[in-house]
Amino acid sequence: MTDELVFYTNPMSRGRIARWMLEETGADYRTELLDYGSTMKAEAYLSVNPMGKVPAIVHNGRVVTECAAICAYLAESFPDAGLAPRAEERADYYRWLFFAAGPLEQAVTNNWAKFVPGDDQAMMFGYGSYDRAVDVLEYAVSRNPYIAGERFTAADVYVGSSVAWGTQFGTLPGRDAFAAYVARVTDRDAYRRATELDDAAMPEQAPA
Repeated sequence: MTDELVFYTNPMSRGRIARWMLEETGADYRTELLDYGSTMKAEAYLSVNPMGKVPAIVHNGRVVTECAAICAYLAESFPDAGLAPRAEERADYYRWLFFAAGPLEQAVTNNWAKFVPGDDQAMMFGYGSYDRAVDVLEYAVSRNPYIAGERFTAADVYVGSSVAWGTQFGTLPGRDAFAAYVARVTDRDAYRRATELDDAAMPEQAPA
């Protein structure tokens, strides 16, 4: 079917972000679970995403990769879900969605890898410093109940996931503003459904 929506993922990946977004839309979709060491690097999937990583979606025969892009695409493709920005929300929606996908992601991963740019290098990095990026994130999630204003949008799926994972795994500090924001955005039926689906797909762990 040309209108089929296929979701490629692994439950131990950023695919959880896309799963949450898919559940928010209410759209029908088919899930293809991939394994890091085999199917994710096989030719069949590389023809979908040559990067050999998940998530990816194929909708109406078109491929979308990168979590922020998937969130934005699905919000526009399924407008009845009300997840795309209204005119007055558009500036903050795009600003903070791409802040989280760009400067914040770079700052967090570099800090985790213990790569700290020197003063003479900082101007070459989009985030300047990890501490500055974290402070700006706190500002972003504290200004309004949701990232684009008074209501939940697709940007909250991406930013909320970033903050939730960062605070859970220690790549972001445990600030009160982060905890309050995560509590707001994850108190949703779609988030709970997505979590249950991904948890159920997790590989069984060998007994200790």
